[in-house]
Amino acid sequence: MSELWEDMGPQLWPAFWVTIQLTFWSAIGSLIWGTILAGMRVSPVPVMRGFAEVYVNIVRNTPLTLVVLFCAIGLYQNLGLTFAPTIESNNFWLAVLAFVLYTSTFVCETLRAGFNTVPLGQAEAARSLGLSFTQVFGIIVLPQATRATIGPMGSVLIALTKNTTIASVIGVAEAAALMKTEIESFADQLLVIFAVIAVGFMIITLSEGAVFGWLAKRWAVKR
Repeated sequence: MSELWEDMGPQLWPAFWVTIQLTFWSAIGSLIWGTILAGMRVSPVPVMRGFAEVYVNIVRNTPLTLVVLFCAIGLYQNLGLTFAPTIESNNFWLAVLAFVLYTSTFVCETLRAGFNTVPLGQAEAARSLGLSFTQVFGIIVLPQATRATIGPMGSVLIALTKNTTIASVIGVAEAAALMKTEIESFADQLLVIFAVIAVGFMIITLSEGAVFGWLAKRWAVKR
């Protein structure tokens, strides 16, 4: 046990820090791209609606591992897409891109469900005043839908945090990669390694759930 902790202990925080950074940057990107997709899903332009619908249905039903490998092999190795000068940093941002492409579809559908909570009369009244679709969407519909979907967005973020373990398949040194390395060195202490990594993820996800639960109550739409 002491040998395991001497080897694993100093690496725990750096590994989980990578996991936290993956979650943070992927969440920011997913929120932006997912909001754009949600706007396209309800756009009056047929081409935009069609593109968003096809994109969401295809990517959402594609295994995340394939999306990550597509970014690493298809975009980087075949097309030469590079985000950073070093392999480690480049793999990190390729993983972020994959998570954004994938998670944004769930953000889109969560927001689209939130649009149904906004009374139709408000959008109609705004259009009767001469507001464009973009103005109605950005000023009237989106703010109310966002407040109504804070709780479900927390679930999306928690799922994203757990999905970051997939980044280890392209060599990103996050918590799951550390777990695999430690299992190879200390196979006889498998359960202990699992328990330590599981506790780390529980701390992160329970914290996220608590924050979003508080925000959902704080900013709940009063009816």
